[in-house]
Amino acid sequence: MKIIFIILFILANINNSFSAGSSSDGSSKQKTNYEKAVSLINSAKNYEKKGKVKKAEKRYQKAQNLLIKANEKKPNNPDTLNYLGFTTRKLGDFEQGEKYYLQGLDINPVHVGINEYLGELYVATNRIELAKERLKVLENCNCKEYSDLEAVITGTKKSKY
Repeated sequence: MKIIFIILFILANINNSFSAGSSSDGSSKQKTNYEKAVSLINSAKNYEKKGKVKKAEKRYQKAQNLLIKANEKKPNNPDTLNYLGFTTRKLGDFEQGEKYYLQGLDINPVHVGINEYLGELYVATNRIELAKERLKVLENCNCKEYSDLEAVITGTKKSKY
């Protein structure tokens, strides 16, 4: 009886040691810096909608720091460059934000997010013709980004840079 108890005890501990640190599907996937940054950006957007600008800016800054690390680890990913441009623009550095967007477009000229956000940057910096060029790229995408950028260009939707 004692031996059965010891065997059961050992088996229970072996099973626990293999499952430590893993999720219910057996994987131990940890979020990447890019994924953490996207979560922070979504949170920042929500704070921005509520008028909580300082909280939004803190999240944009944290997201930007994570995106810089992600870009160092895996350079030239258009999605990372898109959000680097976005967070940089949101933090008020339009020149550097534009550089990130343009770098991303060099890799993927039809990237929907980059074209929308770069268009918004152009509107914010009074370069409407360039914004319309970005809109032209999006015209056949049948996507929300097209209508969002169109609304910013026509002034029916305000963009906080």
